[in-house]
Amino acid sequence: MSEVSKRFGATLALQGVDLSVAPGEVHALVGENGAGKSTLMKVLSGAIRPDTGWMRLDGETYAPRNPLEARRAGVAMIYQELSLALHLSVEENIVLGMEPARMGMINQRDVRQKAVDALRQLDHPEIDPTTRVSELSIAARQITEIARALAVGCKVLILDEPTSSLTRADTEHLFRLIERLSAQGHAIVYISHFLEEVKRVCKRLTVLRDGKTVFTGNVSDVSSAQIVTHMVGRQLQNLYPRSDRSASGPSMLEITGLSGRRKPESATLTLHKGEVLGIAGLVGAGRTELLRTIFGLDAVKSGTIKLEHYIGAYSPARRWAQGAGLLSEDRKSEGLALGRSIADNLTLSKLPAFVTTKRQQQVCGRWIEALAIKCRSAQQSVSDLSGGNQQKVAIARLLHHDVDVLLLDEPTRGIDVASKAQIYKIIDELAASGKAVLIVSSYLPELMGICDRIAVMHRGHLGPAHRVSEVDEHKLLLEATGTSNAA
Repeated sequence: MSEVSKRFGATLALQGVDLSVAPGEVHALVGENGAGKSTLMKVLSGAIRPDTGWMRLDGETYAPRNPLEARRAGVAMIYQELSLALHLSVEENIVLGMEPARMGMINQRDVRQKAVDALRQLDHPEIDPTTRVSELSIAARQITEIARALAVGCKVLILDEPTSSLTRADTEHLFRLIERLSAQGHAIVYISHFLEEVKRVCKRLTVLRDGKTVFTGNVSDVSSAQIVTHMVGRQLQNLYPRSDRSASGPSMLEITGLSGRRKPESATLTLHKGEVLGIAGLVGAGRTELLRTIFGLDAVKSGTIKLEHYIGAYSPARRWAQGAGLLSEDRKSEGLALGRSIADNLTLSKLPAFVTTKRQQQVCGRWIEALAIKCRSAQQSVSDLSGGNQQKVAIARLLHHDVDVLLLDEPTRGIDVASKAQIYKIIDELAASGKAVLIVSSYLPELMGICDRIAVMHRGHLGPAHRVSEVDEHKLLLEATGTSNAA
């Protein structure tokens, strides 16, 4: 890709970007949210046409008019926001748009075989090809998306935050698969905010900032700190800030023997004023269900919930009024109204009796500046933003509501390093001001960096909370896998 530029109205998303990936190379593409990574990959995958610049694939001129042309040419992309047809089966999604047919009729035997082969290649033969995708977990849906790309027989595979919903075991399977594909001569573009992953699987990297290429080189020649400096244009200090906060205040949230309709099976914890309490565990352990049950989105089967002086199960609307707010892990389906503006998404949960556009703009401007949300204005549709900036809008709404107990489910998923630092600083300031924060995260360094205590959930059961000074990542992982007593 050479001198690629793309403008959306007044926004110049790409400004003469260059990218070169050799056969068998795993090439990292990194940058802050809104730096142009996804736009550049949409150009490569045929989803949008560039205004200027040119592309070559295997030495030949390459200018796909749509994603189907790109797939047929051997370029497959897996988006951060999965693009599956939820009402179709796994096998139907894997061959979608490339269905094997004879005499105008889809060959169901070939469809099944392609799906089985792709899932076996990913070491996930347990996923039933006939299962409807809507019935799968988020992690299994991502595996299906990857299988669809492989079934095409791609030359170039673009992975946009591929591990964001995967367990450690699934991530390791993916890394081994990347190694096999690289050895077979596939060119792989790897987009990730996890720099340790970039260091692990990539040979070279390109850094984008404000739609421009600012660095290209070997991963082994630069440190993580240098990569971050290229990304943000300045040195980033103190990723995990910690003020002199006290976590020994009165209890804000107490749950005892809590079980839900599906999960959790048993959970007991106390969250104090001024405390950040982390919940670790593997995907599917029941961490999300725990937060949903506390907030009233899932039914309580047994046990008690005490939120300050409110005892019992309440609806989400009542929880808002009582001073608790939830940030969903699924911003696309639950966290945001994608068809509405940034202003609407920020303020709908807390509107005065009389609303003026000017007042709404003033409120939104404060949070747009505080969280560095990259947008044209508060009236821009949330669906137009990058995934990371969408996440910031969801967090901004929670901050605008000014709740006392914050239930955060994967708050930094899909957010770049500089933005994570902003979120960590906000969480620290909230705790220092007396707020109580219960945070679920699959990223153990994050929990170790920002939490006062951490509890681990395993198969629906929540273990006792440990002070951060008493545990390390190894111990937490042993608890999460149920092997803490095996050693």
